[in-house]
Amino acid sequence: MIQTVVKRDGRVVGYNEEKIKAAIRKAMLHTELGEDESLINKITDRIGFSGHERMTVEEIQDMVELELMSSPRKEVAKRYIAYRDQRSIARRAKTRDMFNEIIEAKNNDITRENANMNTDSPAGMMMKFASETTKPFVDDYLLSAEAREAVRHGYIHIHDKDYYPTKSLTCVQHPLDNILNYGFIAGHGESRPAKRIETASVIACISLETAQNEMHGGQAIPAFDFYLAPFVRSSFIEEIENLAKLYGRDLSHLHNTEFGDYLRRDLDGLEGDERILQHAINRTVSRVHQAMEAFIHNMNTIHSRGGNQVVFSSINYGTDTSAEGRCIIRELLNSTYEGVGNGATAIFPIQIWKKKRGVSYLPEDRNYDLYKLACKVTARRFFPNFVNLDATFNVHEDWKADDPKRYLHEVATMGCRTRVFENRYGEKTSVGRGNISFTTVNIVRIAIECMNIRDRQERIDAFFNRFDRVLEIAARQLCDRYDFQKTALVKQFPLLMSKLWNHTEGLKPEDTIESVINQGTLGLGFIGLAECLVALTGKHHGESDESQALGLRIIGHMRSRANEFSERYGHNFSVLATPAEGLAGKFTSKDRKSFGEIPGVTDKIYYTNSNHVPVYYHCSPRHKAEIEAPYHELARGGHIFYVEIDGDATHNPEAISDIVDLMDRYNIGYCSVNHNRNRCMNCGYEDASADLQECPHCGSRAIDRLQRITGYLVGTTDRWNNAKLAELNDRIVHK
Repeated sequence: MIQTVVKRDGRVVGYNEEKIKAAIRKAMLHTELGEDESLINKITDRIGFSGHERMTVEEIQDMVELELMSSPRKEVAKRYIAYRDQRSIARRAKTRDMFNEIIEAKNNDITRENANMNTDSPAGMMMKFASETTKPFVDDYLLSAEAREAVRHGYIHIHDKDYYPTKSLTCVQHPLDNILNYGFIAGHGESRPAKRIETASVIACISLETAQNEMHGGQAIPAFDFYLAPFVRSSFIEEIENLAKLYGRDLSHLHNTEFGDYLRRDLDGLEGDERILQHAINRTVSRVHQAMEAFIHNMNTIHSRGGNQVVFSSINYGTDTSAEGRCIIRELLNSTYEGVGNGATAIFPIQIWKKKRGVSYLPEDRNYDLYKLACKVTARRFFPNFVNLDATFNVHEDWKADDPKRYLHEVATMGCRTRVFENRYGEKTSVGRGNISFTTVNIVRIAIECMNIRDRQERIDAFFNRFDRVLEIAARQLCDRYDFQKTALVKQFPLLMSKLWNHTEGLKPEDTIESVINQGTLGLGFIGLAECLVALTGKHHGESDESQALGLRIIGHMRSRANEFSERYGHNFSVLATPAEGLAGKFTSKDRKSFGEIPGVTDKIYYTNSNHVPVYYHCSPRHKAEIEAPYHELARGGHIFYVEIDGDATHNPEAISDIVDLMDRYNIGYCSVNHNRNRCMNCGYEDASADLQECPHCGSRAIDRLQRITGYLVGTTDRWNNAKLAELNDRIVHK
């Protein structure tokens, strides 16, 4: 006898014979003979008593078909089958329409969810087909009922949900020395340890590309200068040996010669060993420059993820003060300044300057000259961004200036903003760790639901009560996903779980990754703090001290709850200032449908990213820094401060250093600077004029603005979704 029924969405409900009767009756009404109540009861009774205790909807419908086919009313069976087919087609119609939009390469929020993914290409289409059909599977079979409902009603967003079934992790900071010094196996190829700077550069690319295919998020190198520096010296020694062969002399006494810098100089007037040393230095600098040029070129042309997207890559550097490390930094910056191809600005890797007093920031610092060069490069090429190692929450108690591996105690960031540093379950470091997964809470929706409560205290109390309930659901969902991810096998991530993630030594291919992934973080994100505050107080935090105090209380509460979840569940929970791209419009669209157009809240088609002051709000860089800075300490899972500056920044690097000074003054963790940059899509010509309509080089009118979307650059705004385009058009200069 049938007791329970498994519905199509996975829910288990009690058996209800009236639903069977209604379906048969509807089919009979479309025949000439009409209803036959006796036959309906007979068929229903037979199915109810002969079925298994637990059956699926499809199995019960199959039984109805068989009973009708064996009855005298075969025309009813035909009607029932036709009706069932129509219902099935209707359920598939949404998928069909979505597939047609992908096939026709339409420019909409489905095909433009990720601006650095080319969904117009065959590989991009294939990935989008897979992505959009995987998400319903996750909803139906991998999410709890409470998480599914929270997603459906727009309270939470599960990032990279299409990758959920793969058990992949989000991102990792590559301990590149593990690969450069010992080699690795990737796919069918094996790489030996590097000996030359050119080889080290290529292996760095391969490491990032290979890991990108094993993970759903970004790839970063936390200490690019430290890792590649040894190969500058080995290449220098190789040049000395080449000269030894040329001169027929033993020059091994020059191998370990100490000098302050690798700088090109003319050989005129130099003699003996001094001439040999300078010649070797000149050749080494040229090789390092070419290696850095190749690295940047490769990171903008090598595709991963089935061939539809370049690697989402980031590199951190700036604190290696050795001559070799400085050579890497200098030539990387010089290559970036020159551009790629016809001189175009490189989109990847996202470059991040590690700003630290006593090392790479003050005039008396060893790397101050390179810091000034970094500002000059940023003024033309947007990169590097800047991470502040002097921020109170970025200081490591074990950092020592004379430690050759001090980079292990320096925070590194993903270019988009993701930060991993603190660790309850291992060493405090950014290296060999990353985010496991993250979920964003729609604090705007919660605020809208409370905004009509007249009494202010009751309104705020109601908000926090609802906020707590949603945070609980988000935390449980992240734990559920973690429990699913930890069952993955080491062999599913051959590079990540052999060379990149911490403490994987000794793991066998058939082992699960459970013993190591707790080194990573589970991110609780938030979006739309500005709109949330407008709903609760009538003003956002950039225009009201009262709103700012409430904003800090909200995100501070979120941080406290994250700490509580860490203790309760035994994971590294962190608060992330969500880098919303597709999500910026998704939440807003749902909330507009539910609540209508609310001034200052849902009257635009996007929500303001995380804790930022709205992009359309006129204020100075200093005011923006004062408002946003306190949130960086609270959102230790990732944050960013950005400033829009006016005009041609190419000849004004001081404008960049002024922004970095704000970081230092206001305890800001990570920042970037936006400015105008036009690019001809035909020949690559770039300039910073206010309204370039026609390329002065080739005459093309295919002019696009190079812009930052959430921390990273996008080569063309054609791939931006409607919400982010609207936000871009609303951006104002901070002055």
